[in-house]
Amino acid sequence: MNRRKMVQVAAAAATLAVVARAKAAQSYPTRPVRVVVGYAAGGVSDILARLIGQALSQRLGQPFLIENRPGAGSNIGTEVVVRAPGDGYTLVLTGVANAINATLYSNLSFNFIRDIAPIAIIDHGPLVLEVHPSVPVTSVPEFIAYAKAHPGKINMASGGIGGATHVAGELFKMMADVNLVHVPYHGSASALPDLLAGHVQVMFDNMASSIELIKGGRLRPLGVTTAERSPQLPDIPAISDFVPGYEANGWNGVGAPRSCPQEIVLKLNEEINLALTDPNIKARLAEIGGTPFLGSPADAERYIVEDTERWAKVIKFAGIKPI
Repeated sequence: MNRRKMVQVAAAAATLAVVARAKAAQSYPTRPVRVVVGYAAGGVSDILARLIGQALSQRLGQPFLIENRPGAGSNIGTEVVVRAPGDGYTLVLTGVANAINATLYSNLSFNFIRDIAPIAIIDHGPLVLEVHPSVPVTSVPEFIAYAKAHPGKINMASGGIGGATHVAGELFKMMADVNLVHVPYHGSASALPDLLAGHVQVMFDNMASSIELIKGGRLRPLGVTTAERSPQLPDIPAISDFVPGYEANGWNGVGAPRSCPQEIVLKLNEEINLALTDPNIKARLAEIGGTPFLGSPADAERYIVEDTERWAKVIKFAGIKPI
């Protein structure tokens, strides 16, 4: 009888816990929520965080406050959230840097996949393989042939060692078997003037940084890094049309400490997905080269795991080390 009673008590306690979590999720949030962004204010990540934060504030009736914690390729901001209480009141803007950093940095005090619960992917989009107009090519096959004919003589700019614009280029070098000389800068804004001047010849840049230069004819796009063409550059083919299996997506998402109740994760996922159907938000995402990603937390987790595995292979193959 004692054992049976113990089982009954344990079952009742578990049921009460589930009910309590469900009630907490129904009333959530009851106070302001902070969203940590691992970059300085004004960049694309910050803009996206504020866009989604404003939408969530309007939908849920509490402020979603953006807190910029730049440094170490977003690792500082991510660690703040890993160490925060898992109550749904501290979130983090996630992105491709997290997938890269998981392998790039060998001394992190956290494991991104283990310690951060994905809530949703906000958007995903391509980088653009672009060249200075003086480079005598107009397609990806022509560029590969030109690079093979001039090994070690073509300079490839990036926004910094280990960043998306770097590893996308390294993936291309690996899969197309070409020898390009990597020239890192402190961000795309620093690299583009040298690309425009012809001091470097090629770059895999973010759509947001380059699209106006492309439309103005100052840079020549050869391909986009997503598996399909981009709505922003519909006439430009995917690199994978010529290099089968090539894919390098930029993406942004929202995460929480892994201990965050699943009921809150699901509620936030639902609200973010609804916000992403808003025509104004879709239009704003399109301006910076992004496409809304509608999916469950499980979809987001699969996406992040696959991206982390992709970049682990590239980083190890190329021997990339952080500065």
